[in-house]
Amino acid sequence: QEAYTRVLMGNIDLSRLIFPSNTAGGTVESFARRALWDVGLNYGHGTGHGIGNFLSVHEWPVGFQSNNVPLEAGMFTSIEPGYYRDGEFGIRIEDIALVVEAQTEQPFLTFEVVSLVPYDRNLIDLSLLSPEQIRYLNSYYERIRAHVGPELRRQRLEEEYEWLQESTEP
Repeated sequence: QEAYTRVLMGNIDLSRLIFPSNTAGGTVESFARRALWDVGLNYGHGTGHGIGNFLSVHEWPVGFQSNNVPLEAGMFTSIEPGYYRDGEFGIRIEDIALVVEAQTEQPFLTFEVVSLVPYDRNLIDLSLLSPEQIRYLNSYYERIRAHVGPELRRQRLEEEYEWLQESTEP
């Protein structure tokens, strides 16, 4: 539960980050690792990769490694921190995000997560999350309800709709 929560914290911290235009992904990648680093943990894979241009699974040149191009509005990338304990378990939380202009005076960027899938509530230790992370999570859950809920209702998927409501409670 602690490892899952720390991976989620990294996912949230990178997803809500506001950063200057013309910033390369490798420059901001450590925000996804910080919650794990705080307790001496890390992961041995990349934090994310571009998607969509040639329909490749891992598409260069967008991503969070040092050789990736600067992030620009309109790019899609995965944000996928994780943690693996050899012989025991592995965790990876992967979202797809669109790079968008931030609501700032100067031209800064941020991410808009577009995957709209709830996280596993049973694995989240709320006591580890900051108030900002909880606000982000609640806002994300509101977006999921607003966008996915009506579609489930339209398709008359009431059991799935009820699951969504429970899974996205504040």
